[in-house]
Amino acid sequence: MLASTNEILTTHAGSLPRPPALLEMLVRVSKREPVDEAAFTAAVESATRETVAKQLAVGLHVGNDGEQPRESFLSYVQHRMTGFGGTSQRPIMRDIVHYPSFLQLKAPDFARTMVSLMSAPKAIGPVTYADRRHVDAECELMTRVTAEQPTKFRQSFMTAASPGIVASAMLNEYYPSYDEYVTAVADALAVEYRTIVDRGFVLQIDAPDLAMERHTSFADKPLADFLRYVDTNVTALNRALADIPEEQVRLHVCWGNYEGPHDDDVPLDEILPRLYAANVGALVVSMANPRHAHEHRCFKHYPLPAGMLLIAGVVDPTTNYVEHPEVVADRIELAATAVGDPHRVLAGPDCGFATAAGLGEVAEEIVWEKLRALTAGARLATERLLR
Repeated sequence: MLASTNEILTTHAGSLPRPPALLEMLVRVSKREPVDEAAFTAAVESATRETVAKQLAVGLHVGNDGEQPRESFLSYVQHRMTGFGGTSQRPIMRDIVHYPSFLQLKAPDFARTMVSLMSAPKAIGPVTYADRRHVDAECELMTRVTAEQPTKFRQSFMTAASPGIVASAMLNEYYPSYDEYVTAVADALAVEYRTIVDRGFVLQIDAPDLAMERHTSFADKPLADFLRYVDTNVTALNRALADIPEEQVRLHVCWGNYEGPHDDDVPLDEILPRLYAANVGALVVSMANPRHAHEHRCFKHYPLPAGMLLIAGVVDPTTNYVEHPEVVADRIELAATAVGDPHRVLAGPDCGFATAAGLGEVAEEIVWEKLRALTAGARLATERLLR
């Protein structure tokens, strides 16, 4: 994994907007409804080519396919793994439930055409990784598309769901215990993780379970119960990563990628030491949104382990405000000061811009303006920190 040796490197958190025609097909795919396979393949290739070109055009150093082939960062696994069917009934995030008028305000958003993350399939049988065709096709397409571009990423990454978020959002109706379920998911996902790394990509693990589940599944339970759950999920993740070098893996942790109160979010201080137990080479952490912008200080309380990088969130993917490059630079400087070494800091958004097809708070054109501001701010920070 690249460090910011001569300049502050920029990246993003995985998901980027999908074109309308592909969105409609992905919604059907998520429901296991038939789609024209040739048309779907062509739409995915076109969207991947476009999103790669746009990332390069705004100047990102480390990019991916924008998750164009996937219905969501999470439920895509139903098409690759056995054991899933039916529908989970997820609890709504507690901070949203506290404010009925907020729910009413957001009601029109829930009527949009989109993939629901609250009603993914559930585990109804043995979970195994049955079909590598999808991940192989993603890796092959990304390799081919990037090779065609006149400019290149410094490095490319591919995302994959964590065992904990799969086991928490795709509820268990088969295994005797959560521990047995998350272990089975980890063993299955190990196939995907290994494939991504073997194809030459940095692997990003998307793990909102390690923060968001505090105000979701564990909203009515003691903090100690949630922290034990975090430890369980990190152990499962390490099991899945057992034969993958840490420097090839980055871990994305967030409190839920939605515009909401977030006043029930677990503080980063409570979980950060536990995140360091993960066998990864970088953390991707939200540090731009109003609820967590102060938590750069946590890295002074709990210093990054030797060799670990921080990909600091310096752009908020839940607001249509376009950050001024000076604001971005200030946030990068705060992160670098807290870490104590700017070479160990990369810059990105807090989270993805379209974690499920059709689900996104930011208008598509503004997504690219925010990423352009990200790269401009990183250039300013480079002049101040590394020149």
